[in-house]
Amino acid sequence: MCRFIDLPQFSDRRGNLSFIENGGALPFDVKRFYFLYDVPFGVERAGHAHKNLHQVFFAFAGCYELHLDDGTNKRTVLINQPNKPFYVCPHIWRVVDSFTSGAVCAVLASEQYSESDYLRNYDDFHQYLKTVKSPRENVL
Repeated sequence: MCRFIDLPQFSDRRGNLSFIENGGALPFDVKRFYFLYDVPFGVERAGHAHKNLHQVFFAFAGCYELHLDDGTNKRTVLINQPNKPFYVCPHIWRVVDSFTSGAVCAVLASEQYSESDYLRNYDDFHQYLKTVKSPRENVL
């Protein structure tokens, strides 16, 4: 199920420290890390779904919106706290937009990049969902 993840936060006069480890708060082991930055306001990123990839979206600076669509339901979440990333499971169409100035969108992924895992056409995404055998209830 797509959801916010609460990371540990340790605070003192020097600031805050949060962390994430394989085998901890994530429902997968990390195989890739990438980040988006200097995205002009009004520009959309993503606009696709994944067949198998799990992802966790962070806002390391600024904030942005993550629009999610499971083929039936839609949800928009504001990503704006570095210690509250958002987990997105496979089979979810996602669009990332409304980046504030200086925003950094960082993503941890369960797999290395594979073009064959992408569903880049919205109609193809809906067709693919019809072939998925697992239950699709309450993913958003």
